[in-house]
Amino acid sequence: MYRIICVLLVFVFIFSCNDNGKNAKSNRINFHSEEQPKLVVGIIVDQMRFDYLNRFQQKYQNDGFLRLVNEGYSFNNNHFNYIPTYTGPGHASISTGTVPRDHGIIANEWYDKNSGDMVYCVSDNQYHSLGTTTASGQKSPQFLRATTFADENKLSTQMRGKTFGVSIKDRAAILSTGRSADAAYWFQGEDEGKWVSSSYYMDMLPGWVNDYNDTDFAKRYIKEWNTLLPIQQYTESGLDDNSFEEGFEGKINPTFPYDLEKLKKNNDNYDILKSTPFGNTIITDFALTLLAEESLGKDSFTDVLMVSYSSTDYIGHNFGVNSKELEDTYLRLDIEIARLLTYLDKNIGSGAYTVFLTSDHGVSHIPARLKSLKLNAGILNSKLLHNFYQFLLQRYGSSKMVSNYSNGQIYLNHEEIFKLGLNLDEVQEELVRHLLTYPNLSKVYPSSIMSCIPDGQGTASMIRNGYHQKISGDIMLVADPAYIEYSGKGTTHGSGYNYDTHVPLLFFGAGVKNGYSYEYTNITDVAPTISALLGISYPNASTGRVLEDVLD
Repeated sequence: MYRIICVLLVFVFIFSCNDNGKNAKSNRINFHSEEQPKLVVGIIVDQMRFDYLNRFQQKYQNDGFLRLVNEGYSFNNNHFNYIPTYTGPGHASISTGTVPRDHGIIANEWYDKNSGDMVYCVSDNQYHSLGTTTASGQKSPQFLRATTFADENKLSTQMRGKTFGVSIKDRAAILSTGRSADAAYWFQGEDEGKWVSSSYYMDMLPGWVNDYNDTDFAKRYIKEWNTLLPIQQYTESGLDDNSFEEGFEGKINPTFPYDLEKLKKNNDNYDILKSTPFGNTIITDFALTLLAEESLGKDSFTDVLMVSYSSTDYIGHNFGVNSKELEDTYLRLDIEIARLLTYLDKNIGSGAYTVFLTSDHGVSHIPARLKSLKLNAGILNSKLLHNFYQFLLQRYGSSKMVSNYSNGQIYLNHEEIFKLGLNLDEVQEELVRHLLTYPNLSKVYPSSIMSCIPDGQGTASMIRNGYHQKISGDIMLVADPAYIEYSGKGTTHGSGYNYDTHVPLLFFGAGVKNGYSYEYTNITDVAPTISALLGISYPNASTGRVLEDVLD
């Protein structure tokens, strides 16, 4: 009987192998065989909520945002899957296909447990500035621990595919491109108004960049900022004159028009351009010049250009979601997107390039405005930390229990805790219980449970995805929805709520289908999808998935 069973099992195994072989032959992987796009352009709009696509669509032109939506593929339920939602982590997650837990950029700046100093996410004094007399060029991607899809494209093309990043912000240009980029350029305002870079990328600026800077280009953007359309047509935003917006120094009311020539002295001279739509125009103008001067998309090796529009973030912080200034900024940005696409059509060729557009995070409505409408919102009580320190002193008899508080994280002084003969886990648990008694703190997590939280959706999983064991804090705080740590005017971002996580994700051009989806997707899906389109290795720490529906 045993022999019969064995013979039958062997027969079944052989039959299965033969059958699987046939299926393997008929279902062979269909490698992308068409000609690769000559150029991939990643557009990251800093602080763009998804609803801005719909909210302003009646006033968008047909050849900007709407062209990407109508001719490309739109994922309408795309979210960030970690906390905190800031610029540095956002750009890193888009490009690496993974979360701060793996790529290491946990915030724009964070506390260094070893030195006791705050560390900026792209600071690096090993290198010197190019194009500026300031230290603003002492930057590099040294803290980025994972490859980007642009890095993998470099490896796949034997370093012959080019990679460039352009933004007002250094961290945006640097982290969106990766460690192997040919160059990242950012805008140095203040008294200079120049495009600058770091010696990490090259020994000196290319001649064309020096020539560009020598034109004193920034001067021509110092002009009046008034509405693109008659202000009466801006029906998708609130009153221009209100008490919720910050505005500019030197102007009593944050209302149109803004005379930048008069205001620049009180607003760090050329830095004022960052908080106007003209900052985005500066980016487009330079990006178009870079495309031509560096001959991107002109050979058989795919090139990558990352363009991060930063002024939307400065304006969003300053004036808020419901402002006339924000509406005007997006109507003008629509024109910039159209300019870029028109250039690509003419100089790269329609169907020869691929574009994706997304954002690094969203933003909350101004809490004061929400409160005026009887909605639950507010500013976290400034006495929170004071009360917490008082509790530590009373409970443990020490004023040295905390080393740092930043990014919604408390860093405990481990040496002090051990010196007092206390157990770190027990201290964490007691402090969590105490902090949960504070008003408008929704959740509090100790670092001791981070490894126990499973993958998935929800606040705990998002905290875990943003937590890096070596550099994150000991206790993570989560505020109630629409409660922020900020001044009384203007607003900010960083939470795991929909207003901060829900951002556009559009694909357009070569290899992209036309359509849309409300399937839940994550920002970490961008990099593996672009990698699949190019037929290259996924970034080495990528945890996202390929969005198959978009690929043609």
